[in-house]
Amino acid sequence: MSNAALAVQPVAQALDIHPVAGRIGAEIRGIKLSGNLDAATVEAIQQALVQYKVVFFREQTHLDDQSQEAFAHLLGEPIAHPTVPVRDGTRFLLELDGARGHRANSWHTDVTFVDAYPKASILRSVLSPASGGDTVWANTASAYNDLTPELRALADNLWAVHSNEYDYAARKPDVSVEKLEEYRKVFTSTVYETEHPVVRVHPVSGEKNLLLGHFVKRLKGYSQADSTQLFNLLQSHVTRLENTVRWRWSTGDVAIWDNRATQHYAVDDYGTQERIVRRVTLKGDVPVGVQGHRSQTIKGL
Repeated sequence: MSNAALAVQPVAQALDIHPVAGRIGAEIRGIKLSGNLDAATVEAIQQALVQYKVVFFREQTHLDDQSQEAFAHLLGEPIAHPTVPVRDGTRFLLELDGARGHRANSWHTDVTFVDAYPKASILRSVLSPASGGDTVWANTASAYNDLTPELRALADNLWAVHSNEYDYAARKPDVSVEKLEEYRKVFTSTVYETEHPVVRVHPVSGEKNLLLGHFVKRLKGYSQADSTQLFNLLQSHVTRLENTVRWRWSTGDVAIWDNRATQHYAVDDYGTQERIVRRVTLKGDVPVGVQGHRSQTIKGL
């Protein structure tokens, strides 16, 4: 690398980082998020994100839709959801309103039904309930590392078919039939199926991560019954409490997670209280498995 190139490389500055749980999650204090952050601070946030998998910023009440999108541009290339329309007046922002049935109360990694699913998500609390409505994240790298050598060898060679067409009634039992059908029609306006390795190699850290979650339809080469048993076995390692961090939202909080190394679950325990969050996702790359093979979308192109 030339001296000129070195001169423009941002040097990551020290952040005020406070780990939240033992294996995943950290709060970063003393930063006001915006589209005007300097390059060194942005690079430091990127590094913390890879290390801690999810990072939290409190009291970012100054952010609005436009400044959230502007900040997202500093971390990567924002992309819209492939099937759900963006919020009016924005290019990429997805609003999740509990009153409209947007309750993602099952373990998942965002948008894995396409091949190059998002590398990260930036979620801002617009209205938080007085109680309940927490979000939980799981570390899929430590989950892989916890497997026995024999289970790791099995997982390394497994492939799964992910799809956005799944049992919505089972995932959202407290949503009315009408809202459930409306949500299903929008979410599956185009049906996707993508083959992913069950173990993906992280493109930055090199860590191996279990790529599972509720979009998995079946494991290739196995009967539905065997797929379900194998999926449940591996998924149970992801969601062990030791691998998780839980965040109690306040209005104005922002969470950013590495979507290549986590799953998350929005706890649906807040009843009729209002809960609104808005999310921007960043373009990702196509996963590569342990054997060097890449994911492939087989339906919905």
